[in-house]
Amino acid sequence: MSTSIRTASPEDRDRIVLFNQAMARETEGRELDRTTLTKGVERLLAQPERGRYFVAEKEGEIVGQLMITIEWSDWRNGEIWWIQSVYVSKRHRRSGVYRQLHEYTRDLARKDRAIGLRLYVERDNEPAQATYRAMGMLESSYRVFEEFWS
Repeated sequence: MSTSIRTASPEDRDRIVLFNQAMARETEGRELDRTTLTKGVERLLAQPERGRYFVAEKEGEIVGQLMITIEWSDWRNGEIWWIQSVYVSKRHRRSGVYRQLHEYTRDLARKDRAIGLRLYVERDNEPAQATYRAMGMLESSYRVFEEFWS
């Protein structure tokens, strides 16, 4: 069963929303507000300058996703693509779906002259961390701090 990777389209919205809800449940034990999430996915799909979703398909079914957002690095004079909203359906895990999404994203980032990829991962999510290491990613020296007001 072959997997194809492509840029997500507005028609993929509902599946992306479902995957994002499942990811929040699995990784953080959180229930996301579906209305807010749906609007957020729609907005990104309509404004690719903010970021893009890539989806993995097998036999016409979306089985995985990855989102990128872009950060400008003045220190490096280039774009860094942040990998976010990674999700692979449970029955397709450990079958190379994430690897294909990652390689597709890496190749596209290089083609678009981005200077690197970054991501953040939950501290306790050892399986994801092992996967990212296997893809050649290294743990950085940075810690992520947050402040939200809505």
